[in-house]
Amino acid sequence: MRLEQLQAFLAVAETTSFQQAARRCGVTQSTISRQIQALEGDLGLLLFHRTAQARLTLGGERLLPRARKICQEWELAATELADLMAGKQPELCIAAIHSVCAHYLPPVLQHFCQDYPDIQLRVTALGSDRALKVLKDGLVDLAIVMNNRLLTTGPEVVVDPLYNESIEILMGANHPLTQYDRVPWAELVRYPQVVFKDGYGMQRLVQEQFQRQGATLNAALELNTLDAFRGIVRQGKLIALLPKAAIFDAHIDPTLAIRPTDEPLLLRQVVLVTTRDRLQIPPIQRFRELVYQLIRDQISGLSESTLALDATGSLQAV
Repeated sequence: MRLEQLQAFLAVAETTSFQQAARRCGVTQSTISRQIQALEGDLGLLLFHRTAQARLTLGGERLLPRARKICQEWELAATELADLMAGKQPELCIAAIHSVCAHYLPPVLQHFCQDYPDIQLRVTALGSDRALKVLKDGLVDLAIVMNNRLLTTGPEVVVDPLYNESIEILMGANHPLTQYDRVPWAELVRYPQVVFKDGYGMQRLVQEQFQRQGATLNAALELNTLDAFRGIVRQGKLIALLPKAAIFDAHIDPTLAIRPTDEPLLLRQVVLVTTRDRLQIPPIQRFRELVYQLIRDQISGLSESTLALDATGSLQAV
């Protein structure tokens, strides 16, 4: 049973004529006749009395409401898919790490809303691992996260490198480590730290760095908001290793201090992740382009994060 057979059946049932059904469907009468015969062969019963007018048999009457429902559902599905490919979707869902939401996304969101005023943007600040999980589950369309190659592999996944940034130390203004211009890793192990909760890529990045140094991370407290980090750190000897974008405004806070680490420097890579099928949708394509263009503009001084569009419009790292 094929859709065109059901459509031919409906056309004959509604016009009571094979000839008129052919005109409605834009095919020849012989084509309509073959489609009805094939459908009757599949079902094993006649659907029409072949008289001066094509009248439904008992079997045809039973099939009629089902055929209408099937064809209506197909037309609805085809319309929804056509609207999707034309950029007519009700919302676009984004998951991004906190520092990106706070500093880099606002101009992107503003430009996108100008381009697509009828699409509602939904942005959620999440840790990298959680953001990639909800992307995989189909709950968001794009994720902007710290790269995790274990979670971004697969032929359907598209990963666009956006920028690299250094990890620096946030501490209270009177902390003993402020005596250093660059804090040695051997000194960091002496102080308890505030870390991101499990499921945040930053916690894993910091733990791995301490392991490479042959040291144990003294994680005294787990948090998940940047305001909470600043509030706790300014109270005493707790310190926090945080990405540079997360502590921009701490430079103007007299109660806080920021220091880079000594060699080896710790860096994280921020990437945009989506799937190939989503990139066929115009609004998702446009949001991806805006992220690339506007975030690049904001961090143009970081040469290692420079990207370029190739001739086909896809993103390439250079």
